[in-house]
Amino acid sequence: MTARSRSSFRRGMALSLALALLAALPAARAANETNAAASTVDPYLWLEEVTGTRALDWVERHNAVSTNQLEASSDFEATRQRLLLILDSKERIPTVEKQGKFYYNFWRDDRNPRGLFRRTTLEEYKKANPAWETVIDLDKLAGDEKENWVWEGYEVLKPGFDECLVNLSRGGADAAVIREFDLVGKKFVPGGFILPEAKSEVAWRNRDALYVASDYGPGSLTASGYPRIIKEWKRGTPLSQATEVFAGKTEDVGVSAHVEHDHGQVYELIHRGLTFYTDETWLRRSNGWTRIDKPDDARAHTFGEYILLQLRSDWLAGGKTYAGGSLLADKLEAYLEGDRHFAVLYAPGERTSLESISATRNYVVLNELDNVRSGTHLWRFSAGQWKETALEVPPLGTASVRGIDPDESDACFMNVAGFLTPSSLFLDTAGQSGRERIKSLPDYFKTTGLEVTQHEAKSADGARIPYFEVSRQGLHLDGKNVTLLTGYGGFEIAMLPSYKPLVGAAWLERGGIYVLANIRGGGEFGPAWHKAAMKENRQRAYDDFIAVAEDLIARGVTSPKRLGIEGRSNGGLLMGVMLTERPDLFGAVHCGSPLLDMGRYNKLLAGASWMGEYGDPDQAKDWQYIQKYSPYQNARPDRKYPPILITTSTRDDRVHPGHARKMAARLEEMGQPVLFYENTEGGHGAAADNRQTAFMETLAYTFLWNKLNDPADASR
Repeated sequence: MTARSRSSFRRGMALSLALALLAALPAARAANETNAAASTVDPYLWLEEVTGTRALDWVERHNAVSTNQLEASSDFEATRQRLLLILDSKERIPTVEKQGKFYYNFWRDDRNPRGLFRRTTLEEYKKANPAWETVIDLDKLAGDEKENWVWEGYEVLKPGFDECLVNLSRGGADAAVIREFDLVGKKFVPGGFILPEAKSEVAWRNRDALYVASDYGPGSLTASGYPRIIKEWKRGTPLSQATEVFAGKTEDVGVSAHVEHDHGQVYELIHRGLTFYTDETWLRRSNGWTRIDKPDDARAHTFGEYILLQLRSDWLAGGKTYAGGSLLADKLEAYLEGDRHFAVLYAPGERTSLESISATRNYVVLNELDNVRSGTHLWRFSAGQWKETALEVPPLGTASVRGIDPDESDACFMNVAGFLTPSSLFLDTAGQSGRERIKSLPDYFKTTGLEVTQHEAKSADGARIPYFEVSRQGLHLDGKNVTLLTGYGGFEIAMLPSYKPLVGAAWLERGGIYVLANIRGGGEFGPAWHKAAMKENRQRAYDDFIAVAEDLIARGVTSPKRLGIEGRSNGGLLMGVMLTERPDLFGAVHCGSPLLDMGRYNKLLAGASWMGEYGDPDQAKDWQYIQKYSPYQNARPDRKYPPILITTSTRDDRVHPGHARKMAARLEEMGQPVLFYENTEGGHGAAADNRQTAFMETLAYTFLWNKLNDPADASR
């Protein structure tokens, strides 16, 4: 099974050197003066200078204030240690990926804070204490090379499985150094392929050639900071002599190449990202590159000799109209010749959607959401037609099924989890009965007396917005319960029930209530649910979140002074909007790695790639609706805002830390209650290892708990 790899484009939820982007800031500031969003001079532009001396001094001062205040809490250190023990636990389920005969895993714990890239066999993996073979010790490598390396993944050579390309990031940024590694000798290949630090996309064409999309100097990047040019780089030659095979346009999001080995077929593909949600897909044929005819917003997958098209919009083809959210199948060769007679493998319902696609040797595996609850369907082509069978999954929680080795077997992993149910990993075989539980998490926090319920709120336009509530059984609906509400609402990402040990240990055990809102903009009900809150309709996502908050209050679950909210990245933007639009509804806010200055977001790092989601603030028609919710522009000194903690990372080269810095500075200037903390490492995740993660999480939960339980705030 192959699918368009959107890893680089979606790291912003989605490729250039950070220094090049920093050098571009003066030009960006000049452009700001003619920007449709620029109605006043921004006094805090200097905080966008990521490593500027003045900006880092500001960060250091504010970090000191925040840590001094929050670390003084009596339970801060105990909470931090508890979370670190969970993160370092040897009982976590190692996520593995089969490459050849081995199952590979990347692992961090107290003895290996930077991590181990390691491998084992399936027989060993099934044991309670598998024997692992270390392939790369990242702590040793970082020490030997005196670099703060953070693991960013790998790309294995197929079909040999004896070499890989290793991605190493300095401090956790998206930009990475790529180096060829010998998986047999367990060493970097002398004189092998090496790419300097950049947001590159690299794929093996064969043992002696790579497809490389990277920063080739001036003019080689898109406005979003991703590669515009793909080259074929042959072994033994300098990168400067690589041959260009494809070039996108500056206004594109970016381009990438992929080589897929799929059920005996080898497909060489190029994806040209027109926007975050639209692309062109090109297939290499004997006579050159052929563009696959499809709707720009449809995703092309392959399954052996078949093409699968995952639609985002309604499509008229072959005299029939297929609904957005459908999955269609046809023979690839016939399709390229113009055939449009599809088998419909999935059609969405009012409250059902296709959550993910995987494959085994004989089956296409479809994971479905039905009112944000899981189901799985298997499709097999047999006797001249596609036939469907359902794969039974546990009724509670979220189940996700993925094929292990589609070229070899029908084996698959099923991961099952719920808010109060520790994750379990099952080994299954598609099309056969019987299932083996091979891994389970322990109970990391006490769940006795807790229950999960699902509710619905009615948004401003009447839409039904589901949300999950984790609380004590027999909850007193007196409005006094300390409650944490979270959400995301963007980029077609579904927020699903899952086992959250850190939430359990730091929040639920204290007696807090946890609520997850499934607001529009996400993917809980497919592409239509996402599109309902894009661009000019963005306010719907915010209205949905407000509706859930108001429903919690109306039901007597909590009250504004006891209701805290938390969100990160696009969810951090959600938090900023809640702060400025409805400060009366909330008692405390944690805003992590956020977008906040929506007047300049498209000029900062990868921001331009998200204009398909938010719109272009440089266009007056788009700025008309963006300016109505942009938190940085809507902060007012004459309004009383709840206390807010804003967190980010200096090494976040996806969402610029300037968003968080400037918002904190503006709120501080207005005399609003704000704390700010910036980790110097960690990239967009704001932490480079488990120790940093434990600290950042403890900061957030301590802040929220203290503010929502502070008697001095009882009058709010």
